[in-house]
Amino acid sequence: MTHPLPARAVDHYENFPVASWLCPPALRPPIAAIYWFARTADDLADEGDAPAQQRLDDLRAFRDDLRACAEGAAPSDRWPDVFVPLAREMRRHRLPAPLLLDLLSAFEQDVVRTRDAIGYADRDELLDYCRRSANPVGRLLLHLYGVSDAQALAESDAVCSALQLINFWQDLGRDLPRGRRYLPDADCAAHGIDPAHPEAATPAARRALLREECAWARTLMLRGSPVVHRVPGRAGWELRAVVQGGLRILDRIGALGFDTLHSRPTLGAFDMPLVLWRAARM
Repeated sequence: MTHPLPARAVDHYENFPVASWLCPPALRPPIAAIYWFARTADDLADEGDAPAQQRLDDLRAFRDDLRACAEGAAPSDRWPDVFVPLAREMRRHRLPAPLLLDLLSAFEQDVVRTRDAIGYADRDELLDYCRRSANPVGRLLLHLYGVSDAQALAESDAVCSALQLINFWQDLGRDLPRGRRYLPDADCAAHGIDPAHPEAATPAARRALLREECAWARTLMLRGSPVVHRVPGRAGWELRAVVQGGLRILDRIGALGFDTLHSRPTLGAFDMPLVLWRAARM
């Protein structure tokens, strides 16, 4: 399922609406430029066998090229497919460079924390990561649609952070073996779970913890859901499906007994009618 407010750069931005049929034709070039920027940076941070320091060096070079574009200077020739169109769309649509820089900050943080096996102390610290890894893309797309009031931005942030959290809880069995720890240490401790080794906890304790984390994500999603009425045209309808798709993933996690360490829930063809029906009811 595509959506205009993606959670984070993950799985090659499988949820990003590149040239989505619901997107106005005039906005397809800037959305595609943002997509390729984010996807390429994600690949630098996460793909292949490069050591952590090489990844960080590449991301710094990527950041230098972004800053060159923002200042009207020529970037390097390492990523012309990214920065030639991005520079053009930054000028044309006045895309805020600080939001793109926030994305790079989150990618760099992922590299460092994975290398050093560092988790997140509490929910506030994890939300700060979401503020940079997820929320900027939502704000960039609202910018393209000319939506800038504080309430809409806050609602967009809540939806984006919720989608990010849902992705974490959905991918628990993938992330933990790779050294990515997103379950907040304080939440783990409250359930008697070692934050460094949640896989070693009793199934009952893990289920209770994940049930709590999913409830948190659902609350955030519902808090931000009024933003669907602020995005104009067909994109607003797509966003309704995004919100309901995220909530449906939470339903799927619950149906698995909150055990995503051993099984990853996904949406299939049989979920689509329900998602669309719920989206229409919004």
